[in-house]
Amino acid sequence: MKFAYYPGCSLETSGKEYDLSTRAVSKHLGIELTEVPDWSCCGATAGHSTSHLLALALPARNLALAEKTGLDVTAPCAACYQRLALACHELNHNPQLREKVNEITERPFHGKIKVISILEVISSVGLEQIRAQVVKPLKGLKIAAYYGCLLVRPRAIQIDDTENPQIIEQIMQAAGAEPVDWPHKTECCGASLAVSNEEVAIPMVSRILKAAALSGANCLVCACPLCHFNLDMRQLKVNRLQGTNYHLPVFYFTQLLGVAMGLNPQDLSLHTHFVDTGQVLKLVG
Repeated sequence: MKFAYYPGCSLETSGKEYDLSTRAVSKHLGIELTEVPDWSCCGATAGHSTSHLLALALPARNLALAEKTGLDVTAPCAACYQRLALACHELNHNPQLREKVNEITERPFHGKIKVISILEVISSVGLEQIRAQVVKPLKGLKIAAYYGCLLVRPRAIQIDDTENPQIIEQIMQAAGAEPVDWPHKTECCGASLAVSNEEVAIPMVSRILKAAALSGANCLVCACPLCHFNLDMRQLKVNRLQGTNYHLPVFYFTQLLGVAMGLNPQDLSLHTHFVDTGQVLKLVG
């Protein structure tokens, strides 16, 4: 199984744990990832609010580069996935617009590839195959699967049900974890507002943490570097400003899957989180 791999800007920096664990888990499952050569920013998260044409041209350049590999392209970052998938969808349904964008990028995109989220790529291996690779089942670990808003909206590119997606839960169950039922799995965490308007984002993050804690979850599991950053790094500030005492580690789903498969913790970057992961990891040995 081979895919072109678009890491995106955040996986080179603040979301490096996601990149490392994605590559490690994919290799272990026999998924070959070929990094898109000379990739550039896809425009997430602000490009689409500046110019619609810019919001198409930025991902279109990367789609054209991925298309040259002859492989469908996957993007771990939820924001990158959405920008690439939306551009692919719109350009495939508007040949005149695609021609205009191709003139701008000078890298023609012909619409011959698909954009697939890394959740779909790993799930496509098959839950039984994933279960067969588990050597350290995540028994006793209660997880709150957090999708955020970008993976399940809009309808044209959603990877699962808008209100009650299950793909993370299914993968985590195959790894031996116990997903909890909770109401905030597709609520927005504030995304980049945490940078430009923290007063708006902090209460949004707090509501998600509260819902996860009340559900009895030991941790949150996500598939987006910006969601991870908000929920992980901003817990201390939420606690300080609102008088709470949350201590919920936030994992990328690939990190916990790697733990269950017995991969080297260093390769999964489990030690670089803001909220210490050690206490939760002790639950699974």
